[in-house]
Amino acid sequence: MKRTLMAFLLLGGLALAQADGAKLYAQCAGCHQANGQGIPGAFPPLAGHVAEILGKQGGREYLIKVILWGLQGQIEVKGMKYNGAMPAFNGLKDEEIAAILNHIATAWGDDKKVQGFKPFTTAEVKALRDKKLTPQQVLEERKKLGLK
Repeated sequence: MKRTLMAFLLLGGLALAQADGAKLYAQCAGCHQANGQGIPGAFPPLAGHVAEILGKQGGREYLIKVILWGLQGQIEVKGMKYNGAMPAFNGLKDEEIAAILNHIATAWGDDKKVQGFKPFTTAEVKALRDKKLTPQQVLEERKKLGLK
């Protein structure tokens, strides 16, 4: 009994130590909105578009780079053009970035649209953190994926 209780407390503590993607997304919701729909013409939607990105080879890495290094320049999402700048969030911890990415991939069902979706990991974020890019270079990465 004592061993079971100790294991339960340890696992519960680990769960509490993990970053909460939904809470962290609150800082993104001002632009992309709580429902992921964005603001037409000003801030692009994430809902539905994340699945499109994840469906591309290199899409996972691109999403990590967008959060780490920001994005600047004209893009097109669902037929609407956006020409703005998303700030870099590289001040967040790797686990927090992974948590945000998991939230935006799952909150609106985008993960269900991608065959074999696997949650983002801290290790994936850490692996890209040292590859510093400008927001304009991240835009070029987007174009390499075949996204406008």
